[in-house]
Amino acid sequence: MTLKPTARAAFIGMVLSAAASASFAQDAACANRGDLDTQFCDANKDMVADTPTDPKKLKDPSTLVFAFTPVEDPSIYEKLFRPFMGHLSQCVGKKVVFFPVQSNAAQIEAMRSGRLHIAAFSPGPVNFAVNLAGAVPFAIRGNDQGPVGMHLKMIVQKGSSYQKLDDLKGKRIAHTSPSSNSGNLAPRALFPKLGITPDKDYKVVYSGKHDQSILGVKTGDYDAAPVASDVLQHMTDRGVVGKDDFRVLYTSEMFPTDAYAFAYNLAPALQEKIKGCFFEYKVPAEMAKGLGGDRFLPITYKKDWQLVRDVAQASGESFTREAFDKAAQKK
Repeated sequence: MTLKPTARAAFIGMVLSAAASASFAQDAACANRGDLDTQFCDANKDMVADTPTDPKKLKDPSTLVFAFTPVEDPSIYEKLFRPFMGHLSQCVGKKVVFFPVQSNAAQIEAMRSGRLHIAAFSPGPVNFAVNLAGAVPFAIRGNDQGPVGMHLKMIVQKGSSYQKLDDLKGKRIAHTSPSSNSGNLAPRALFPKLGITPDKDYKVVYSGKHDQSILGVKTGDYDAAPVASDVLQHMTDRGVVGKDDFRVLYTSEMFPTDAYAFAYNLAPALQEKIKGCFFEYKVPAEMAKGLGGDRFLPITYKKDWQLVRDVAQASGESFTREAFDKAAQKK
């Protein structure tokens, strides 16, 4: 059937009107959304998406998909997590598979689209994952003293002439990705107070990952790089880089490390089961050595990610879809 121009215009008008009405109804039904994307609601104001009250919107998949934060060689971390994947599968009574991701953006989009159910997000991207993908952070790695953390370290080659941050003016510095906390947002928030401003005093080049920034400094592709101390330590422990390959020009205060989160629309009983399975797990020695921490500890996004949000906002970052798309275009 072919519609006449006037009929076509009327039809389009009806569709747009219906869409607007649906959007208005959704907004009216949500008493508070905060910074969350429009498909989510935050009635209890805990800054994460509420679990849907409509049973039809809840998910209880037969297979759970888990992803660790993007790294240079996902196979290493897939091996480290293999014992935990077995534990989680047996504990929840479902098949659990490890899904390697190549970027923070891909990981966030996977959870947003419903293809990813549980994930460890890097500190900076956690904010985008919460607001855009409905991620609900619930755990962090830790030990008997509390959560383990990481520091931002500005590294240069050990044999370089650079002795202080000021020496890096005019140089080529590798930041990891726009949404990274220690690899981009923290340097932008902290370095100006130390007399050196990214993009103004030195050229920022995005490497994609902390691993690539570290290797790039080692090979001389970059003059320096702000990197996460835990990634640097893991690469040193594995012998990928030597402990004497670098000189550290700056070390920040401690930030939280990766946050483990599940998708907001998992069935409530499944959410509780997943949390219980994480918290009861005794991390084996090899996994503890490779990741840091010998257990999983409970966290809340509102409280435990306050420092990360403050640093990001101080750097001028916002956690909207527009900012996310803009950051993706920089790569």
